[in-house]
Amino acid sequence: MQLVRRLLCTAALLTLSGVVAAAPVAPKEGVHYQVLPQKLDTPAGKQVEVIEFFAYSCPHCNVFEPLLAEWVKKQGANIAFKRVHVAAGQRALPQLRLFATLEALGLTEQYHTKVFAAMHQQGVRFADDEEVLGWVAKAGIDRARFTDAYRSIGVQSRLRRAAAMMSEYKVDHWPLVAIDGRFITSPSMANPEASHDHGAHAHSETEQQQVALQVMDALVARAKADKGADKK
Repeated sequence: MQLVRRLLCTAALLTLSGVVAAAPVAPKEGVHYQVLPQKLDTPAGKQVEVIEFFAYSCPHCNVFEPLLAEWVKKQGANIAFKRVHVAAGQRALPQLRLFATLEALGLTEQYHTKVFAAMHQQGVRFADDEEVLGWVAKAGIDRARFTDAYRSIGVQSRLRRAAAMMSEYKVDHWPLVAIDGRFITSPSMANPEASHDHGAHAHSETEQQQVALQVMDALVARAKADKGADKK
């Protein structure tokens, strides 16, 4: 048993060292991240705004969620973090409306991971409004209150805003992360070599996402330094 534990620990260390080695020491514009043509407005102050564009149906977003949540905790007061569910056609509309309603009711943190689990582990598709509302009731949310918000003008406004933000941030895949209203990156962008590496050294999806988080670290640090310089 001890031998097995040692082997498992060794494998974990090798994996971690591989992730660290794979991360770009100095992320390059146009390679590991992109700069938007024009900086978008972000909240004033010392914090750096970070936005994740995601979809509940996206398996890559599902894998990314726990890693990103841990990263957000580590960043702490450095960042102002928010999520935007992408407006990806009529099939995704019930999921987009579900997220917007959870957000409007202040229930996102409590139920966000539960929605991912329902879709990717329990087979709930959230394919229409009735399936969404049925799951909500089973999850312990007041169905009548949720339904009122789900069909409200306020939630409809959130849907329009999500679509507008996709256009503003040039979102064409997800998960995608925007930083300080000017940088965008993602696991696929942060690992440009991965699409060409089909051999034994190809990185796992989790490893690619870890690299993306390190690129995000660098971009947050740069944005924070720029904020400090602007005040001098």
